[in-house]
Parts: sequence; structure tokens; C-alpha cells
Amino acid sequence: MILLTMIARIGDGLPLAATIQDDEQSGRNILEFQNQAKMLFRKLGPQSPSRCSIETGQYLFHYLIENDVCYLVLCERHYSKRLAYSYLEDIAQEFHSQYGRRVNTVTRPYTFIEFDTYIQKAKKTFSDSRSRRNMSALNNQLQDVQRIMVQNIDDVLQRGTVLSELDSKTQNLSMLSQKYRKDAAHLNSKSMYIKAVAGIVALLVFLLYFFIL
Repeated sequence: MILLTMIARIGDGLPLAATIQDDEQSGRNILEFQNQAKMLFRKLGPQSPSRCSIETGQYLFHYLIENDVCYLVLCERHYSKRLAYSYLEDIAQEFHSQYGRRVNTVTRPYTFIEFDTYIQKAKKTFSDSRSRRNMSALNNQLQDVQRIMVQNIDDVLQRGTVLSELDSKTQNLSMLSQKYRKDAAHLNSKSMYIKAVAGIVALLVFLLYFFIL
């Protein structure tokens, strides 16, 4: 079962659209998962894998990143992984078709909340793994979803912080490296100049010695 679907902008984690399962029983802890999803959006960036599955309690997050937008779904563990990614691909294609040009211009959260209408339609389509369309998706071998990385939500959120710190340290090391190269080039230039002057002086001394003799 699909319990939660959220769409967010990668650059700043701004939620663009969302929908949750209507069933009251399955939605009792949905706020916790919404908060996890929002934290995850803030951790993702250009270096993140474009597809990933993340364990959170008895459920799984599956996400897909396309055109700087993250499409995320929360499913029960037994829900087909291949079907979940087919669902994400479907809503990603439709969302980009409708709002792709506006994604980078909006500043208000859930600006495209009306996209919920399409999400609800897609959920119904992909909720039955026996449908002809979904059987085709399940049998499609073009993308081996078994190779998609599966991680734990706590590890991902913690590593996101570590990666941010690492990126900062890497940038500092890169700046120091560039400075070292410039200093080395400058010193090398000075060294060549000194060698040239020394050569000229030696030549003058030799010439003077030759003429004196």
C-alpha cells in the first residue's frame, strides 16, 4: 500500500506537492513520516543517488530524483519495489509536464498542491499489481531495481550532516591546494630567474677572465 507521496525541490528542500493515505488507521503515524521526509529532502543534493530505498520502521521510503526535483513515496515493506519506482516515474513525468518550467520560480510551500488529483489517480492505478499495466511494469527488465541501494533513515540523515561537514572540509582543502600551487609556481618562477641571473654572471666572469688573459 502507498501511504504517503511527497514532491520537493532539491535545491532547498521546498515541498511542492503531497498526498497521504485516507485510511485513518494507516495514517496514525503519518506526521512522523512527513517530518522524516522533509528532513531527508534537506539532506539530498546533486551528489545524492538518483534512486534510493530507505528503511524507516516497518515501512520503506522510495525516492526518485529527476530535473532537480525529488519524488518520494512511503510504502509498506511488502509492496513491490519495482511497482513503487514505476509509480514514481509516472508522477515524475506528469509533474514535469505540468509544472517543470515553474519549479525554480516558486517560493511558497505546496504551491502545486492541486497535483494531488493526479497523484490520487496514479495511486489507484498502481495499487493493484495484477492490472495489465502494472504486470508490464513488473516484467520490464530495462531497469534492475534490485540494484537500487537500500539504507536506514537514521543513517541517511546522520550521514547527510557528515557529508555537509566533509564537503566544507573538502572545499577548504581545495582552496589550500590551489594556494599551494600558486605559491609553488611563484617560487619556481623566482628560482628560474635566480638561475638565469647566476648564469649571466658566470658568463660575464668568464668573458672578463678571458679578455684579461
